Amino acid sequence: MRRLIPALLSWALILLVGLTPLAPPALAASVDWREVPATDDGRQWWDAGSLHLSPGGNLSVLSRFQPAGDAGKPRSPDLYVMEVDCSQKLYRDRSVNGLPRFGAQWQAPAGDGLIESVIEASCAAGSTLLQAA
Repeated sequence: MRRLIPALLSWALILLVGLTPLAPPALAASVDWREVPATDDGRQWWDAGSLHLSPGGNLSVLSRFQPAGDAGKPRSPDLYVMEVDCSQKLYRDRSVNGLPRFGAQWQAPAGDGLIESVIEASCAAGSTLLQAA
C-alpha cells in the first residue's frame, strides 16, 4: 500500500500537467504595448503582439490597466486577457493578473472610456484576423 500511494500521486501529477492548457503562441510574442487616451479612472494599454482569434472566433488581447492613484500611493497595474466581440462591442475578462475567470460574462463597456478605446483599437488592428476567420 505504501508503494501504491506515491505511484498514484506520480500518475495524478503527470495527468494534471498533461491536461493543463498551454498558453496561446501569440502570448509568447514580443510585447507591443499601445496606450489608449487616459481618463480620470487611470491609464490603459493593449498589447498588439498578443492579438489572436479565440476559439469562439472573437479577438483575444492582453491589456494592462493602471488606476489613477493617490499622489503618494501609486498602484501596480493589473493585467487582463480580454476577449472582445467586435461586432457587438462587448468584452469579457478571461483572466485577471494570471488567474482564469471561468464563466466570465459578456459586458458592455458602460461608458468606460478606457475599455471603449481598447475595444476600438484592438478591433481595428485585428480586422484582418477577423476577416480571415
